[in-house]
Amino acid sequence: MSHVTTHVLDAALGLPAPGIPVALSGPDGALIALAQTDADGRVKDLGPELLPAGDYRLEFQVGPYFAAAGRTSFYPRVTIDFVLSDTTAHYHVPLLLSPFAYSTYRGS
Repeated sequence: MSHVTTHVLDAALGLPAPGIPVALSGPDGALIALAQTDADGRVKDLGPELLPAGDYRLEFQVGPYFAAAGRTSFYPRVTIDFVLSDTTAHYHVPLLLSPFAYSTYRGS
C-alpha cells in the first residue's frame, strides 16, 4: 500500500467523487505520483510504500469534475500541504468537497 492515500467525497451530493486527478509532490516540490480517484472516490496507489519525513503536497484538479457535471465551482483545484513526520505510519488525507467549500483531515 502507498504511504499516502486519499479519497474525495462530494459533500453536496453525499457521494464519492470519481475521476479527479490527484498529484503528490515531495519536500523539494518534485512530482512523486499522479493518480485519479476511482469509482469509490479513492486513490489507493499514490506513490511508494515508504517516504522520508518532510512536507508534502496533494493537489486535486476539481474544476473538470464539476464542469463535467454542469456544476459551477469556485475552486479549479484544491491543494493540501501536510507534514509526514512518522515514517512508519500510514497517511490518509481525505477531501470533503462541494462547489463552494472544502475540508480535510488526517484519516486512518
